[in-house]
Amino acid sequence: MKVKYLITCSLLALLTACSSETSKTSEWENFEDAGTFFVYRRQSQIGEESYNVTTKNDTIIVTSIQGENERGRISGVESKLYLTTDLEPISYFSRRISNNDTTNIIKMEINGDKVSIWEKHFDVVTTNKKDAFFTVNSNIPAGIEMMLYHYYFKQNGTTALPTLPRGEVSLTHKGEDIVQIDGKDVALDRYVVEGVNWGGRTIWLDKSKNLVAVVKANTQIRELIKKGYEEAKPYFIRGNVEEQMAQLSEYTKSLKGEESQITALVGGDVVDGLKDATQTNMTIIIENGRITSIGSSPDITIPDNAKVIDVSGKTLMPGMWDMHAHSNQVQWAPAYLAGGVTTIRDNGNELEFATAFRDAIAKDGATGPDIVLAGMTDGPGPKGNGIIRARSVEEAKEVVKLYHDNGYEQIKIYTSIEPEILKVLSDEAHKVGMTVTGHVPALVNSTNKAVESGMDMLSHSNRILAVLFPDQKVSDLGAFYMAKNDITDAQINEAIAFYLKHGTVLDPTLGLGVIRTLPKGDLMETLEPDAGRMAYELFESKRFRSGASEKRAELSKQNIIKSAEVIGKFFKAGIPVVAGTDNFAPGFGHFLELETYQKYGGLTPFEAIQTATIIPATVMGKGDETGTLEIGKEADIAILDKNPLTDIANLRSVSAVMTNGNYYESEPLWEAADFKPSRD
Repeated sequence: MKVKYLITCSLLALLTACSSETSKTSEWENFEDAGTFFVYRRQSQIGEESYNVTTKNDTIIVTSIQGENERGRISGVESKLYLTTDLEPISYFSRRISNNDTTNIIKMEINGDKVSIWEKHFDVVTTNKKDAFFTVNSNIPAGIEMMLYHYYFKQNGTTALPTLPRGEVSLTHKGEDIVQIDGKDVALDRYVVEGVNWGGRTIWLDKSKNLVAVVKANTQIRELIKKGYEEAKPYFIRGNVEEQMAQLSEYTKSLKGEESQITALVGGDVVDGLKDATQTNMTIIIENGRITSIGSSPDITIPDNAKVIDVSGKTLMPGMWDMHAHSNQVQWAPAYLAGGVTTIRDNGNELEFATAFRDAIAKDGATGPDIVLAGMTDGPGPKGNGIIRARSVEEAKEVVKLYHDNGYEQIKIYTSIEPEILKVLSDEAHKVGMTVTGHVPALVNSTNKAVESGMDMLSHSNRILAVLFPDQKVSDLGAFYMAKNDITDAQINEAIAFYLKHGTVLDPTLGLGVIRTLPKGDLMETLEPDAGRMAYELFESKRFRSGASEKRAELSKQNIIKSAEVIGKFFKAGIPVVAGTDNFAPGFGHFLELETYQKYGGLTPFEAIQTATIIPATVMGKGDETGTLEIGKEADIAILDKNPLTDIANLRSVSAVMTNGNYYESEPLWEAADFKPSRD
């Protein structure tokens, strides 16, 4: 028996090289591990994830339960992954748990040489099984993500790993970081991961390749940190900012052409933003980023040393503003420019990232739109948004000082601010020349009282239009109060008088309301024709929305149409209305926002354009610098293939943009932001 055993072992060693290979795979045999990741949104803890890894009968079973209380919305995700002891996937499912019901997010099964993927909003797809792959969705739980990286490194860890239902994942090692944990130095490896979420994520692994921390974005920043490493959260946040700025630097190197002190845009038609008219065959001379001459091409003299760009057949208009952005990652920079947006108001973000992003563009010449900042501020309790809270008079004063010291121009009010604190925030902000914007807080519960307490600007039509019912609480109006009530001229005129008296600026985000009218099962393309260009990692959260029932979708449509009609009347009466997207569709949402003003609000194309040009520039105190094409102003210019005054939908024909003295063509910007031509 002993001789037979030795011969068998020798044959195995010869055939499989296997004494070493066995040791590599044996680490997953009889394996047991469990842990917890804390989940943060804008640095405030909103939940946690518990995971367990165990090996039974040569199968690794990974389970994950994640629970969140995100601004009062309680939800959970249950996930289970089965792997061989070689870490090859066998099956996987992830489902959302809510109110004793479950909604599948993704499911994968292998049957022989076939693999079937069920993905939310899609039919089951069965394909040939790849030699190496992993199933990935953009909200992959941390416990499952950890196994992805173990498998990646088992597959050599140097080339991209194919993923299902689409794409591939790659890791780039950025170096070793030393963090302090319980007073001791702990060495972690920093990587940037591409292929899970749009634009990548920054992760840290310990020396056993176990996941320790993730900082990711898409359209909001989240941090997932393994229990025991929480004290290193500021380090992880700072590291992600460093990697994001490095990515922005790469965009700048690849996209920024040779700079010229003087540029001449020759032969285009000009919509200057001052009047509802088109000037044909014009030339604009730009020197050091400012417009020095505008005139008829036959009559204007082009300096000998100018860089000449032929824009004949195109229409030049002021670069646009998005007044409701949450630009939590640098991929927004090329995406915004590609759509003709040259300035954004970031309406709530993590301070470390927002200030670094703004300064990289303003001070270091990075590629991107100019950024003005509104500082997210909320009150106490689990419904609060972010880590910066004003729960007392003293905290309110500290918040205003913090944002003012960091160059913010506004305080952004969120829903948990208490009435007396709103007044303190407004007073303190006004003392230092800042203005106050945001939501009507739930405890204030009155649009009129919010304005009377010092709010200069209001966001979202459902709160803005509660002014029509000044004697009712906002919370009593219901979700579709515009559709369910007859609105009289007297109500509208009273509301107009109130807003004009207080000089209130309105940021209604109507395009977002239109998107919410999508019936269940309809693709965003029915409303947003360019949605197919989106980065594939955005499919789950942006292109494919859960949708509403047929009845709710119709009610939503009636509600947004009536809302837009009243907003249009406010605009005609002289109340400043500004275009903002709230980031529902990167790059393209701005077009839908302006189309909605024309289609349902009764604005002319020129008036709709003003909501994204001179009006936001003026209300933000920059009307003397930008917002129109005039001599002496910054050369913020969108260049279109078609004239938007003939049809506002022609805004979608943006083919180039000029900002901060640099000329960019749109298609390379779209490509850089991973927005490619339509795909299946």
